Amino acid sequence: MRKLFSFGRRLGQALLSSMDEEYAGRGYHIGDWELRKIHRAAIKGDAAEVERSLTRRFRDVDARDRKDRTVLHLACAHGRVEVVTLLLSRGCQIDICDRLSRAPLMKAVHCQEEACAIILLEHGANPNIKDIYGNTALHYALYNEGTSLAEKLLSHRANIEALNENSPHACGTA
Repeated sequence: MRKLFSFGRRLGQALLSSMDEEYAGRGYHIGDWELRKIHRAAIKGDAAEVERSLTRRFRDVDARDRKDRTVLHLACAHGRVEVVTLLLSRGCQIDICDRLSRAPLMKAVHCQEEACAIILLEHGANPNIKDIYGNTALHYALYNEGTSLAEKLLSHRANIEALNENSPHACGTA
């Protein structure tokens, strides 16, 4: 009996790790258990399934997963332009923040999904929102050496003087 149960645990761990790999991306490492069907569809880029979920099950276009990420956050982090466009047309909150106070624009920039970032900026996303570490989308663009994204952010009034926790003046030193 004991071997049978230990086999089950190993099998369960293997299944969980394989599900985690399915949603591993540059921006998030996501376990299947954290997501609703609409979030899974957004990650996969299945705009038709996202649309069906919005009309049938989830009337809330800003539905959150277990870590307070919206469908828009996940679509932006995985570069799903069609899903991002659909969500914006359905009136989602463009500057909504997750648990770490990161807006979808930050996730698009952090994950180097330039097309999604540009769509968000053209729809009025605020490039100056700060996360819990004081970073803005511009910080993430510069960290990733995304010069074209940085230029685009600056053309949409990103604050070039925004300080984060790593800035010398943020700690009170000159």
